[in-house]
Formats: sequence, C-alpha cells, structure tokens
Amino acid sequence: MEIRKEQSVAEVCSVSAEDLVLINQLSKGKLTAEQVYTFAVRLCDNEVDRDFERFDDEALSTLGELFVGKTGIFDHQWTAEGQTARIYRTELVWEPETKTAAGDGYCYLKGWAYLLRSEKNQDLIEEIEGGIKKEVSIGCSVSRSICSVCGADSGTCEHVKGRTYGKLLCYAELRQPTDAYEWSFVAVPAQRQAGVIKRFAPGKGVDRQEWDTLCKQAELGRSYLNGLRKEVVRLALLAEDALDGESFAGIVNRLEEGDLLDLKRTFEARVRKLFPAEAQLSRRREAQTRPASEDVFLV
Repeated sequence: MEIRKEQSVAEVCSVSAEDLVLINQLSKGKLTAEQVYTFAVRLCDNEVDRDFERFDDEALSTLGELFVGKTGIFDHQWTAEGQTARIYRTELVWEPETKTAAGDGYCYLKGWAYLLRSEKNQDLIEEIEGGIKKEVSIGCSVSRSICSVCGADSGTCEHVKGRTYGKLLCYAELRQPTDAYEWSFVAVPAQRQAGVIKRFAPGKGVDRQEWDTLCKQAELGRSYLNGLRKEVVRLALLAEDALDGESFAGIVNRLEEGDLLDLKRTFEARVRKLFPAEAQLSRRREAQTRPASEDVFLV
C-alpha cells in the first residue's frame, strides 16, 4: 500500500556545525554554512485522520530512518527538475500532554532539510520565510493496515472505519513502512493536521473496487498458470519414463506461460506417438464382424 500523508509547517532554522557534517555526508562536494539554507518540516504524525487512519509510533520511527536522504519536490511530481531540497536528519517529537483521537500521547516526525542558496532557489527561500510554502506531504509505502478494534487486516473484518464499537473508535493503523519515496510542497493539504491518500502506482489512483477486481484477476492468472504447470508435468511423465518428476516439477514452477505452452505442445506430440488413439468401429462394422452364432443374443 502506498501512502501520502499531509502535514504542515516549514520552520526556518540556522545552520550549525553538526548540521554541516550531516549535510556534507549527502553532498558530493564540501558545502559551507553560507552555501546552504536549512528548515524543518513536520512530516507525519500519529493522529487519527479524516480517513480514520494513522501511523503507529513504531512506524513513525521507521519512517524517520527511511526519510534521511530523501528529496523534496513539488506536488508529488517525480521529475528531476522539481527536486528542491533533501532531508538530512529526522527526530520524533513527543507532546504527551496532547492526546490523539486514539487516546494516547501525540507525537510527530520532524525532518530537517537543506537546499542550496542559489539564484534558482531564491524565490523558494523567500516563500518559505514568508510562510507561503509551508504545507508538505510525504509519499511512502507500508506493508500492513490493522483494524484498531480486532487487530485483523483492515478491510477483512466486519468493523467499519469511523464507527465506535463500545468505547473503541475503529480506525486503520498503518504499520511496517517498507519505503519512503519523497516529500513534497503542496498548495492545499487534503487533510487537516494529517491525512492519507492511497496510491498503488505513481501518478494513477486505484480505488478499492478496482483493487479488488485486479486481485481477482491476478488470482485467476495464478490458477491458470498452476494448472498449466501441472499439465506439463503430467505429460512429461507420460512421455519420459526415466524422468525425475519432483526435479522436473521444480524447474517447471519457475517457467512462465510462453515456455510452458511450448513444452506442453512438445510433450503432447510425444504422447500421441507413444499412445496412438484407437479407431472405434461403427455399429454396422461391429455387426458384420460378429460370428453368426452370436446373433441369437442380439435384442
């Protein structure tokens, strides 16, 4: 599952010696404090959003590691021309006095970014300092989405996000991030403090119904290939007495449709030669070949 999570506020920072050490680990040449402009952004948090989803604390910590070195762009447009800044360090910030909708202490992932002080970036620097560019959104992927009520994979149980069961609010907890793609300046965040927009492919959204259809089609494809592989193994064993079926099946399981169909045609031809089909006699022909003595038994 791919995730976009909107956050806000870019905070202007001064460049310290420690910052320069981290920045120069990412840069090709050695940069000075006069050459770089740094600011901090709130990347994502553990609050339940409008879609009734949120990152758990462990996911935020993992994202902190994944986002170091990731580039900042505009509106999630994956082009080299849009690269503007890069995250050089992150930190989880806790505000235990503030409670989330889930009832635990609020925390968010803070990232520090740098960009070069150049003529090209001057307008952007002024917009950050003037509060024009401050909303940001992240693009990442997670492997699990868990129902807060029963702990099952979200969407597989009877619980509905946004509803309350007893005193438990149902929401999906996003866990186990696998990758962080980028973070973007956005014109208008889709959510209030935090939000998610799911994507299954860059640049094209896929809704739940489309995703379910794709899953069914994929399952049909897997069933077809499994059946084709079994048929190839069956024919091969008929055609070759000395064939090691287990070893051959292991090889066949690594083949795709084109190679499987070629093997199927080859073994079918061999089987036809080894076991030619017997011609069936017509009823008239059968009657002609019966001995006369058997006619008494005909009805």
